[in-house]
Amino acid sequence: MNKIFSNLGILIGTIIINFSSTTYAADIKAGEQIFSANCSACHAGGNNVIMPEKTLKKDILAINQMNSIDAISSQVTNGKNAMPAFGGRLTDEDINNVANYVLDKAEQGW
Repeated sequence: MNKIFSNLGILIGTIIINFSSTTYAADIKAGEQIFSANCSACHAGGNNVIMPEKTLKKDILAINQMNSIDAISSQVTNGKNAMPAFGGRLTDEDINNVANYVLDKAEQGW
């Protein structure tokens, strides 16, 4: 009987952990605002004024393996090369929104 309660406790704990994981539904409009305020100085129109060959265009994102929410979110959070890290300035939700905005605009062709 104790083993049943123990297993039940583990199951309930696992369910609680899974449900408490932070997942954000993307808000493209919010992502656009965040992009305009934080990214557009270097990336207006999906371009890159610092490294012109590394644009936010769909084909270039794919070539550079940056064509996923996780890849873009990691770059925005941690920075890379000349790009500063925004992890300390933006919330996880903001980063998720801007990553979704970038992919959405890339799909549309900027």
